[in-house]
Amino acid sequence: MPAPTSPDAPTIVVAAVALVRDGAVLTVRKRGTSRFMLVGGKLEPGEDARDAAVREAREEVGLELADVELLGEYVSDAANEPGHRLVSTVFTATSAGDPVAAAEIAELRWTPLDPAGLDDLAPMLEHHVLPALR
Repeated sequence: MPAPTSPDAPTIVVAAVALVRDGAVLTVRKRGTSRFMLVGGKLEPGEDARDAAVREAREEVGLELADVELLGEYVSDAANEPGHRLVSTVFTATSAGDPVAAAEIAELRWTPLDPAGLDDLAPMLEHHVLPALR
């Protein structure tokens, strides 16, 4: 594992959502990247984290969220921007629909909450969210 990014590194602020079904969490891989992460993204001006997570779920995987609750706020290395810190507000939620890759999403998969053997997870997902969900 690489050395953690410095606290004074450039910071990216995002909101994300953990949709859990049958012992797995919905993860996505964005076009041009190799790591799987939660559905989510950067906040738009004037948008709060919850609204950003709901919007990103709609845009990235076509899901309308219900029962949105805060899981936590986490700091980690950014998966796709070397030398950047990621500050992520993560929510849990439910959705009755089936996700479909849209917008910048190249691939989606249901990642087991205990992802033994997987080496393609974003640091925030692997080191913070999955342990919190387990």
